[in-house]
Amino acid sequence: MTGSTGTEPGASDERDREDGAPGPGAEGASKAASDASLTTETTEPADGDGPVDEADALRLLTSGSEDAAERAEAAQAASLADLITERLQKDASGLRIGTLALFQDTVSFGGGFTVGGGLRGSGPSAVECVPIEEDQQDAHITDFVPPAHYTAMLESLRASRLLILAVPPGTGREACAVNLLAEALAEDGAGTETTCHRVTDPVAVLSPGWKPHRKYAGYVTALDETDMEATRALDLNQLTSTAAALKSADCFMVVVTGPPRGALARAADRSSYVWRELGALDPYRIVERRVLGASPDESAIEELQRALASSGARDLLREQPQPDIAARVSSALRAGRDLAAEVARMRDPSDQVHQWFVRHDNPAAVCFALAAAVLEGSGYLTVADAAWKLYAAVATDLGASPAPSPVALRFSDRLAHEQPWIVVDPPAAGKGWPPQVRFRSPLLRQTVLTYAWTSLDGYRGLVVDWLRQLLFRGRDTEVRAKAAVAAGVLAWSDPQHALHRYLRSWAGSQSWPLRQGAATALSVVAGRPEHSAWAWDLLDEWVTPGGSAADRRLAKTAATAVGGLLGRQDPRRAMDVLRTALGWRDDWANLLPVAWSAVHLIDQGCGRDVLSAFLQWSAPQDRSPMVSKTLSAFLFTALQPGSDTGASGARRSEPLPYLLARCSHFQPQLEELWARSLARRPVQDRALEALRTWVTTYGNGDRDVLASLRPLVTGVARRPGKHRDRLDYYLGQWAADPDRPSPAAAELLHAIRRLP
Repeated sequence: MTGSTGTEPGASDERDREDGAPGPGAEGASKAASDASLTTETTEPADGDGPVDEADALRLLTSGSEDAAERAEAAQAASLADLITERLQKDASGLRIGTLALFQDTVSFGGGFTVGGGLRGSGPSAVECVPIEEDQQDAHITDFVPPAHYTAMLESLRASRLLILAVPPGTGREACAVNLLAEALAEDGAGTETTCHRVTDPVAVLSPGWKPHRKYAGYVTALDETDMEATRALDLNQLTSTAAALKSADCFMVVVTGPPRGALARAADRSSYVWRELGALDPYRIVERRVLGASPDESAIEELQRALASSGARDLLREQPQPDIAARVSSALRAGRDLAAEVARMRDPSDQVHQWFVRHDNPAAVCFALAAAVLEGSGYLTVADAAWKLYAAVATDLGASPAPSPVALRFSDRLAHEQPWIVVDPPAAGKGWPPQVRFRSPLLRQTVLTYAWTSLDGYRGLVVDWLRQLLFRGRDTEVRAKAAVAAGVLAWSDPQHALHRYLRSWAGSQSWPLRQGAATALSVVAGRPEHSAWAWDLLDEWVTPGGSAADRRLAKTAATAVGGLLGRQDPRRAMDVLRTALGWRDDWANLLPVAWSAVHLIDQGCGRDVLSAFLQWSAPQDRSPMVSKTLSAFLFTALQPGSDTGASGARRSEPLPYLLARCSHFQPQLEELWARSLARRPVQDRALEALRTWVTTYGNGDRDVLASLRPLVTGVARRPGKHRDRLDYYLGQWAADPDRPSPAAAELLHAIRRLP
């Protein structure tokens, strides 16, 4: 600021008194047990664990770049926490996951690393072929809606006699197989008695030497998950041999199996026998055909659409576009059952997730599902990289030999078969965004995380280590924020377990990213009403003054945590936590997290609570550390822009500080706080710099800002003491500054001098 000749008017108004700030009181109970549980981050950069003096605290408060990064990450994490909480409040079905009913299943872990040998089975003599009853066959054929690739598959079956439908369950693959056989037999065996058979020993049928037991027959068989080795061992020679046997007997065969693996995958690339997908199929068309028949009138279609929309079935079919779901909707409509109730059961994310994990014990599939749940909305490459890191850890933990090859693992090739609940949205045209990974249903993310945490017992330690790695992923704020939110979701089922497993060690870490992660996770935990009191009690414990380095780090984390969703839910209690953190005698270490949390709370609409607390804390108006800390925190908040700074800020190249943009809303509180800050050293110098920023940086050329500043400045000037002389002096200096004269300062000076 510009200097002056002689004595500066009103340098200090403080009354001579003892420190009026409340003392820290007696230290709490021993925290030896808590300290023992804290993990020392010796390989990560520390930010200082000892007491911090005033000069260092103020330097940290005004350093700039690191503060901006912290604020951006905290705001993003809080936004994600808000989104998850709002989703849960809208649909309580997402909370069912984790109940005892989900612990009745068994999940194994070995299948993903098994390399198959030869085909097993008892040979041709063991083959049993059961004719498909006419009513069963008609059930598949009546109202059948062919998928997009149906015609091409039929031509391939007619030419090769053998077709492998290597697609997941629930895709309508069996109905497609029966229809393909019926059409192929109808054309090829015209005038001949033809029969469709179900083969009950598919392994033997595909073994060398098998021959059809009769001519002009069709065979459909399924290799399910228990025949994994047989599926992987199928090679092109075996398929060619089976196709030749079928052709010699004028027969056809369709084999239904899961996604191709091993030799079958290689055969799929080199022949026309194997089809990896049936093609797109509109689930609405299936419902329409099954409910209304082949030629419905327009009014019936409109009535059906209204029923689907009002019951939530349209959302269900969008989230789960599988033919079996469409068939269940159709059955409910035709039977006259309560469609809304049926839809609610089918949309229940708990049931979806439970069934998926029962069917998929392959570690690669599980790891991608967990990565998608943690990083939903991120780019595919980001999710795939995270999934690979977790998969490598799981494989190592399971003792896979040889170790999984990174060359052999291609998540994108497996998505359609293993992850039907996941969509990879194409890049947005013209925006440069990468393909983004998301779940079809918005509630699946947290349900997947909670199921894996509570049911996959062998994964818990690996998941904690993996999330910790994500929190240190370079400068990728989005990944860090999402990992922190996921850590909070995991804690929902048993927060006390999570506290001792990872939350306390993260909160007491020397590393800021881990402390920020713990703070965000606690906000997510407290978003569940039943955990809110637990979270607040924990923060009260952490913020209690103590003498150890661990105590200081826990207090910083507690102060950070209340600046997000948790503090917005109860701003008065949040300010109590910040008051305790700020009140550590002769230690300024908590000033930075307290000031930033105050900024975040103001930005979330809690400005009146924050300013009222600042007024209460600085009420002694003496030289006590608490008063100086409080007014320093106030001046810091006064200079920080908010996410929404009003119309005036929107027109500027840089946004207005939140408190300046809403100066008229907080006029009494701001007037008093500015008066206190301008009156006392050492805060006075910083207050003058901050006020000059408001006047010259934002007031020059902006009539709206100037109109807000005029009543504030004149209100301070009317107060008893040296306020008027001080403002007259400094506004005059700023108005006449030869390097950067301020028209706004000149106008405010004129307004002050006109006061009676």
